[in-house]
Amino acid sequence: MTQFRTVGADRPLRLVQVGAGGMGRAWLRTITADPGVELVGLVDLDLDTARAALADAGLEGVEIGRSTAEVARITSADAVVNVTVPEAHLVVNREALEAGLPVLCEKPAAPTVATAIVQAAIAEAAGELLMISQSRRFFPELRAFRREVAALGTIGTVRCDFFKAPHFGGFREEMPHVLLVDMAIHAFDAARYLVGAEPVSVYCEEYNPEWSWYDGAANAVAVFEFDGGARYVYSGSWCAPGLETSWNGSWRVSAADGSAEWDGQAAPVVHRPDAGEPVVAAVEPSAQELAGSLALFVAALRSGTAPENAARDNLRSLAMVEAAVQSAETGQRVRIDDVLAQARQDALAVTDREDVRERLSASA
Repeated sequence: MTQFRTVGADRPLRLVQVGAGGMGRAWLRTITADPGVELVGLVDLDLDTARAALADAGLEGVEIGRSTAEVARITSADAVVNVTVPEAHLVVNREALEAGLPVLCEKPAAPTVATAIVQAAIAEAAGELLMISQSRRFFPELRAFRREVAALGTIGTVRCDFFKAPHFGGFREEMPHVLLVDMAIHAFDAARYLVGAEPVSVYCEEYNPEWSWYDGAANAVAVFEFDGGARYVYSGSWCAPGLETSWNGSWRVSAADGSAEWDGQAAPVVHRPDAGEPVVAAVEPSAQELAGSLALFVAALRSGTAPENAARDNLRSLAMVEAAVQSAETGQRVRIDDVLAQARQDALAVTDREDVRERLSASA
């Protein structure tokens, strides 16, 4: 039995997008390229920004406005794509869900696990789908990597090295915990996807080299324990000039029947002691990144099948980030369940809707 309302497949899905900034423009291109959907509305607090984004995309006849619910009502929309900043996700998602609209929301789900838990409970109370777009899951090479790793038996160690040196300017260079908070969720979520199990705990250290141009710690090393005993080691830096990895990092998995590696770009390579030379894995073409997220969202609404990264499932990816930050601040190993339990208590403290409170209490 489905837990959210489905939408028929007799016509393209009518979408309202919220957010017309830089990422919003990327989503406009993605929506326009998908024949299974139709952009009918664009919402932004700055209507001139919305008009400019539509003009640059060559789109006409799209309703614009500042209210998600109002634009959705005028256009008879089927769903919302939320591309606002994380601090606005709760407000936009709540408005859409309470108006009876499923939502595909950009990552991270929210600035805190507590806020993300509230959103998941609101979606469940509304009977609507809230899916978080962890778009980096949708690299065909990562999916091939996961398939090959699953055939290698019990996993011992997963390692991801991430070394880049971007000069963003602006708010990122002033953020505390900049690498962990702004970037590491991609790798943490990919580790959950790759291992096929849930994280139990983490010990993390972060630091800022003397040459760093970031105010917050640009380097971090984290060791996660997963159910079943596997360890995931993340080593990252955002101020590492030279020998940079891809934006997906560089991965290695050691398992009972062999090892596999992926450079974050090309096809993964599998090494089995009894098979002679390493084997390059076959990669099946599929919709990538944003297009992959959108395709999965649409398929879920058509079929009623819960997708990867439905809001409640995505909580543990965000909790990995929050737990790593706590560990770095305290110097202690932090349990993921403890982070989630505290987040539920924090969510209950700020929620006045009784139906949402009931769902928060039931999930404890």
